[in-house]
Amino acid sequence: MPKMKTHKGTAKRFRRTGTGKLMRAKAYKSHILTKKTAKRKRGFRQETEISSADSKVVNARLAGN
Repeated sequence: MPKMKTHKGTAKRFRRTGTGKLMRAKAYKSHILTKKTAKRKRGFRQETEISSADSKVVNARLAGN
């Protein structure tokens, strides 16, 4: 049986922490930024943990790592 390949699109969007949590970037930071407050835009810089519902799919796609 051949090895599972890493899904490269997923690998670019998610990263695994030292404790094994999966982190993702926040959405809504790409355009139409003039109406968004500075506080809100600062919040978009932080990464957040992915939901438990999505973790099974993402883990399978990162199986090559």
